[in-house]
Amino acid sequence: MLGATMIGTASAQAPGAPTPNDPYLWLEDVTGERALAWVRERNAASEQRLQADPGFANLRTQLREVLDSRAQIPYVTRLGGQLYNFWRDAANPRGLWRRTTLAEYRKAEPAWETVLDIDALGKAEGVNWVWKGSDCLPPAYRRCLLSLSKGGADATVIREFDTVDKRFVDGGFTLPEAKSDSNWLDADTLLVGSADSPETSTDSGYARVVKRWQRGTPFSAAKTLFEGEKADVGTWTSVDHTPGYKRVLVQRATGFFSQRSWLLEGDKAVAIEMPEHLRFTFWRERIVFNPRQDWDIGGVKHPGGSLLVADFKAWQRGERKLTPLFVPSATRALSSYVVTRDQLIANVMDNVAGKLEEWTPPTKPGAAWTRRDVKAPYPGTLSITALHDPHVKGDALAEHYWLNAANFLSPDSLSLARAGSDTHEPLKQRPTFFDATGMRAEQRFATSRDGTRVPYFVIWPKGATANGDNPTLLYGYGGFQVSERPFYSGGVGRAWLSKGGVYVLSNIRGGGEFGPAWHQAALREKRQNAFDDYIAIAEDLVKARITQPKRLAIQGGSNGGLLVGAVMLQRPDLFGAVLCQVPLLDMQRYHLLLAGASWVAEYGNPDKPEDWAFISKYSPYQRALAVPAGTRLPPMFLVTSTRDDRVHPGHARKMAARLAELGQPVTYWENIEGGHGGAADNGQRAQMQALGWTFLWQAVGGAPTTAAGSGASPAPAASAPGR
Repeated sequence: MLGATMIGTASAQAPGAPTPNDPYLWLEDVTGERALAWVRERNAASEQRLQADPGFANLRTQLREVLDSRAQIPYVTRLGGQLYNFWRDAANPRGLWRRTTLAEYRKAEPAWETVLDIDALGKAEGVNWVWKGSDCLPPAYRRCLLSLSKGGADATVIREFDTVDKRFVDGGFTLPEAKSDSNWLDADTLLVGSADSPETSTDSGYARVVKRWQRGTPFSAAKTLFEGEKADVGTWTSVDHTPGYKRVLVQRATGFFSQRSWLLEGDKAVAIEMPEHLRFTFWRERIVFNPRQDWDIGGVKHPGGSLLVADFKAWQRGERKLTPLFVPSATRALSSYVVTRDQLIANVMDNVAGKLEEWTPPTKPGAAWTRRDVKAPYPGTLSITALHDPHVKGDALAEHYWLNAANFLSPDSLSLARAGSDTHEPLKQRPTFFDATGMRAEQRFATSRDGTRVPYFVIWPKGATANGDNPTLLYGYGGFQVSERPFYSGGVGRAWLSKGGVYVLSNIRGGGEFGPAWHQAALREKRQNAFDDYIAIAEDLVKARITQPKRLAIQGGSNGGLLVGAVMLQRPDLFGAVLCQVPLLDMQRYHLLLAGASWVAEYGNPDKPEDWAFISKYSPYQRALAVPAGTRLPPMFLVTSTRDDRVHPGHARKMAARLAELGQPVTYWENIEGGHGGAADNGQRAQMQALGWTFLWQAVGGAPTTAAGSGASPAPAASAPGR
């Protein structure tokens, strides 16, 4: 069974799937009494051991203090004349949805107006609500569809809310808990896809059917407009409400990296003809393409990862005139882009360092687009968000965008930038949570087994030298074209760097640091390339005398959990400890569990003998089942969540049980709430991260955990497979 509505049960074995010789299959029963008793017993043992560390309580307090710091940057979303923010702190652990004006936001201490208090809502309704976002109808943004999760799962309840009256609408639109996709068509009509039954769900547990739902009628009476296939990842809709350019888009995700697209014109679906690997957005009269693969069209070859623009009406007429804007190179890849009213701004990674390029369309027929480099903080990570609202007449922010800059040793800064100018108005600065004096960051390159140069960052603590004995933590992900970029973390700084540990961030294949080709080099039968890259970095750390195996810990979550689980079993001699969070580990059954079927394009289908032939060579759980008695593996800490309805907690549970059976040093902890992020509030997050930091330092730090100074924040959150 799939999807959040079935979270309490394990997935049934699919016809034709490999028959697992699995003594721990019963641990896939997520909320079964026997399985939860097993979880509670291991949680108690793990907490008893790790919380006995002399520095644990202080570290957890410091983590919580920084997570709850009122000096953090309150990032905002513009809705008309208001800036909305979702905020958590010690007094509001589940959070406040609140708003202010730009004039107030410019102040050091803005005046905020609370729109909805999630803690008060949960208390009044007796539900452990977790905020999952809002969708508000322009131009007034008064009516919003709020997504609320029970305990942090991906599945949500959707309820209509009035931002003026600050209450849920009596008799308004409401959808029960499911993995749903809803969009405003107009004030009285929604487009809805809800995975609320096996008939309306894909094999991946997402919505398959799109319906038009009129206000005042039951959802059961909603008219079906479009149906995807059962084998699809899912079917999604979006509505471009730009005045004069309103478009209703429906997309069938035929795979995780492929989709087919249609415009809904009334009840008719009109195809947008293009290859399935294309990603695109509308920009008034234009369509902007970002191909995942090399694209030959009109006798011109455009590399995967390019940014191309065309006139959309001309495209629909069959014309294929494209203007290339960004073109990738061996070191340069597109990270993201935004559009203001009249400009396109590309956020580019150059050897994993952020740069901005600005593109201006021609003002006269036959003229060319113009490009300029934007002066921005360098090197480091840049993030941009456009502020233009086409519904605001004479919009004073039409050409403005938020610019966030960060690096390993400098806290994030948020500025208000304007297209056509290099002037940035600094507005917010994240606090400094550790003393970086004497610390340094450098980029290095390792050579993988096949000769590929693989970059990684090393952050050195004060006074550290290449003496071959530094406690070192190597973080990795390597999947789904997710790029790992420099970031500022009080947790890494306070709980690791300030204690004398070296922190290493890897940029292995499978990620997006060098565009789609870097990702595709680790797809399916090429997955071993990601593992080889990670091993090569670990070996390079030892060769360069930065550390030694017994002092080298590795960390990864989700797909990164698969990474560290695989390399631990391939090279147990190379690592001193493994922190494995919300992981995929049983690659024989991953596609049968919750959202797992959506990742077949990434990993392959184990039901197919030709795919299982390469998956079986690295699948951590199957390799653990075959580990001979007497083999010694490095200590492993497995962390997951009962409410994770994306990556099934059975992966971590079964691995922990098998390692314990073998007598291996394994620690296990499962948060009952939290979803795929592992925690539902800052208290749970501080507890989870304190356990992880304590385990790591005990394993490779060579001394009990101590925590000093003003505070710490968690290690980087696990990047999640899936939507």
